[in-house]
Amino acid sequence: MKTGAILLVGGKGTRLLPLTLKTPKPMLKVAGVPFTEHQIRKAAAAGIAEIVLATSYKSELFEPYFGDGQKFGIKIKYAVEHSALGTGGGIRNAAKLLSDCEQVVIFNGDVLSGHNLTGQMEFHQQKQADLTLYLTQVEDARAYGCVELSENNQIKSFLEKMENPISNLINAGCYIFNKDVIDQIPADQVVSVERDTFPALLAATRKAFGYLDNSYWLDIGTPAALVKASADLVSGVITSLATPKHSQDALIFPSAKIGSGSVVNKGCVIEDKVVIQSNCQISGSIIGEGAKIGANCKIIDSIIAPGAQIEAGMVVLTNYLGF
Repeated sequence: MKTGAILLVGGKGTRLLPLTLKTPKPMLKVAGVPFTEHQIRKAAAAGIAEIVLATSYKSELFEPYFGDGQKFGIKIKYAVEHSALGTGGGIRNAAKLLSDCEQVVIFNGDVLSGHNLTGQMEFHQQKQADLTLYLTQVEDARAYGCVELSENNQIKSFLEKMENPISNLINAGCYIFNKDVIDQIPADQVVSVERDTFPALLAATRKAFGYLDNSYWLDIGTPAALVKASADLVSGVITSLATPKHSQDALIFPSAKIGSGSVVNKGCVIEDKVVIQSNCQISGSIIGEGAKIGANCKIIDSIIAPGAQIEAGMVVLTNYLGF
């Protein structure tokens, strides 16, 4: 079955301020590369031949980096939303650029997951489903849309954020539509898949299934989550084909300089042209390109912006400096 993909990367990332003042959330670096690269590599590895990036905020920053996708093993196209169309409207807008295909994988642009995408695609075909949602279990589902399943994994109800969720299964941000379902979404209108499209499919008794996978899952929508995602990728808690080769404890770019007595560990990323002077402790942090860290600094679970300068002796704990 021919499969295309759409990656929703149009959001402003307001929860990630100040990191997103100049850079859209999907282009923020996680384990040394823009976050979007991890998702593109995952799609390519599952045998998807073409992906459309549904862009909006700072849309001009994507194509110079990703190009036509040749170096990532997948054809990449770009759809721009000039006014916000919601998730459903954005999918419908991007789908116009897809080559002929029968099913479409939709990725949310802010989820890092270790789920089995190939398994989800096979499940969708086995069930002859119109929609297959990747679901994962969380302890507290109040912040997410939760899903109620019947015995055969068919979706019984899809409920938006609520104070007392009836299920701890959530929509984990990767779903597969048959192409004809997307074609029925109104064009050039604001549509939410969560509030409009999913409930309409259930009401029309279309075949909607949940694919349950409880492997690694993280919403990278806050600075702390972004730092965790990066450290988890570098330290091997989750793997990605996009993560550059490195020693197990840290990803240190070749032109970075580390002073004597300095310790860099716990999944740190030290980007190109960074200078770390002597006797520093850098743990679980991202140090942006060209940043300079003075002697005797302690930086834990933090992000230092590219080109920032941190004075000698500073202690930085769970902070985001220089943006």
